[in-house]
Amino acid sequence: MLVLYSMHYTSNSSVLLKLHALSKNYGRIKAVDSLSMQIEKGKVYGLLGPNGSGKSTTLGMILNTINPSSGYYQWYGGNVLFQEARKKIGAIIERPNFYPYLSAIRNLHLVCKIKECSTDRIEEVLKYVDLWDRRNSKFKTFSLGMKQRLALASSLINQPEMLILDEPTNGLDPAGIHKVRALITKIASQGTTILLASHLLDEVEKVCTDVVIIKNGIKYFEGAVSDLSKNPGYIEIVSDDIDALKKILSTHKAIKQIEIQGGKLILHLQSDLPLNQLTKELSQHSIFVSHLVKKKPTLEEKFLEITQNSPNDSVDSN
Repeated sequence: MLVLYSMHYTSNSSVLLKLHALSKNYGRIKAVDSLSMQIEKGKVYGLLGPNGSGKSTTLGMILNTINPSSGYYQWYGGNVLFQEARKKIGAIIERPNFYPYLSAIRNLHLVCKIKECSTDRIEEVLKYVDLWDRRNSKFKTFSLGMKQRLALASSLINQPEMLILDEPTNGLDPAGIHKVRALITKIASQGTTILLASHLLDEVEKVCTDVVIIKNGIKYFEGAVSDLSKNPGYIEIVSDDIDALKKILSTHKAIKQIEIQGGKLILHLQSDLPLNQLTKELSQHSIFVSHLVKKKPTLEEKFLEITQNSPNDSVDSN
């Protein structure tokens, strides 16, 4: 079994990385606006937001390739300089970029030389990403999915404790997306902390344990992915007298908002309301319904609610 990391630095803290009001300005444009968050060991974080929301800029700052305008970040509580922490970080923040006329194995030898790490694990990581049989093939002959898997192998070669990925499935076909996501899940299951920037709600929901939602460089939510769906949901209801129905329900303590859509009342709940309880209450007013359905909001609906999405924004639910 592939052992993914072994840190020289030890700490009682579970926090690997902490951002303190980190900002980046490009002239009048505020790409990242006072972003604070923390990354804890063993979790898979999704940095979720529409294209242009500041995800890549944030990753560039914590990887020391972009200078912050204000604020700061700390690795391991500030006890480790970035140069030392970088040795235990794997990152893919651009399209895979290897020498096209060199084989996969030769490219990884060069990576080891750059990272100043042993070449002993090359066979191991190539087998891990299912590329050992193509180890002698030139990089230029690889499909985009294979190139991305080779990039993952490259990022794992130095036994990282944390993996940073920027849109890892961008441009891949469905088969490639499935393979890369399966690999990320497998890597995470062995204890590697992952920070994954994505605009794909489906990707974050399937792969991540935690999510940080940003839009226009501003953080809107930070917490467990499961917390996004902790919502009592809404009820669709239809009766012969919609106006009377709306009047009766307008003061119900479990309902925070009522909308009319296509002849249906949409009851947005602020607390749980069992359907059998609702029908019993309505029958006492001689109101009988012809349609009654309770639904939970999708992750996309919750995202749009959190960010107060404007018509010009778009998020791919894949």
